[in-house]
Amino acid sequence: MALLPIVEAQTRLLALAGRTPVERAALAQAAGRWAAAPIVARRTQPASDLSAMDGYAIRFDDLPGPWKVIGESAAGAAFPGSVAPGEAVRIFTGAPLPAGADCVLVQEEADREGDALHLQGDGPAHRGRNVRRRGLDFAEGDILIAAGERITPARLALAAVAGHAELAVHRPVRVAIAATGDELVPPGARIGPAQLPESNRAMLAAQIADLPIELIDLGILPDRIDALSQAFSAVDADLLVTSGGASVGDHDLVRPALEAAGAVIDFWRIALRPGKPMMAGRRDAMMVIGLPGNPVSVFVTTLLFVRPLIAAWAGAADPFPPGQTAVLGEMLPANGDRTDYLRAALVDGKVFASTVQDSSMLRTLARSNCLIIREPHAPPAESGEMVEILNIA
Repeated sequence: MALLPIVEAQTRLLALAGRTPVERAALAQAAGRWAAAPIVARRTQPASDLSAMDGYAIRFDDLPGPWKVIGESAAGAAFPGSVAPGEAVRIFTGAPLPAGADCVLVQEEADREGDALHLQGDGPAHRGRNVRRRGLDFAEGDILIAAGERITPARLALAAVAGHAELAVHRPVRVAIAATGDELVPPGARIGPAQLPESNRAMLAAQIADLPIELIDLGILPDRIDALSQAFSAVDADLLVTSGGASVGDHDLVRPALEAAGAVIDFWRIALRPGKPMMAGRRDAMMVIGLPGNPVSVFVTTLLFVRPLIAAWAGAADPFPPGQTAVLGEMLPANGDRTDYLRAALVDGKVFASTVQDSSMLRTLARSNCLIIREPHAPPAESGEMVEILNIA
């Protein structure tokens, strides 16, 4: 069976997905999710001309003064009257500019004795100086956040100031995760010579923790088709992600167990290193992804497939991780027939690949802050060349 190119596998994976239902969520619960509809300003900000400085609201034509101070304007307590020629109003940052005034004399350039105000300095350079004009940030009816954009902390604040107490977002994705393998034991448990502490579930859960999900942990499942298929049949989730048992050995039982549970596998085996044995399909409305067992393979396939799938399901317009380029710090040999994701360290603007890239080596992954992407059959790359990377820390 020919290996599937990564881009084709990603395209087919997202084609299998839909969208979770739209719901309205309070601002605090909408954080980190994706807008299901455009978020439109319900008001103009600022709603009126405001002072950008502490000082005195004056008429530009009255410069260089003097003025008579007739009142005060503070945030939340606007001066109720208007400013006539020769008059000034004490004003504070964020306070509404009184009618008649068109600039602010900053307090450092003002000399006041009682109600008498004199210029001490150059004064405002032009009409409108030190004033935040009405609608400077946005106007009522403006589209502030497009559908498919993530609700970041800044966008959350923007929506609040625009008059929204709740937002239309997609329901969190229900994600079930399971590890398979008779050799696995829970972390910290007493371990025999042929056993291994299970690490993939904790890593996978941490990799998707910032996404809008409801996590279902199925634990460690044994290498028996009946037990696996029974567990898979009972899952009620949008997405089932397994690790281990995805290859072609006698104990790699995830695919036949998924098929016994009613799943239809869409693709299996990708032109990727590490992570070639990954598979994906559906069981009725539930998506299934079978990841390899090696921890580094799980990390890379989660980054390239699991996270984008969840993000797309949750409404992201652009669910894939952003790439960037870096200067190669040392020579890399020619690549083989699979896209290679090399663990690497970006140091002082240059990127260095780890010497050993075995997919079982977690310490190498933990010491890396990026992955160097090497396309299939890429020629040798010399130090100083630009290479594509993905940040992972």
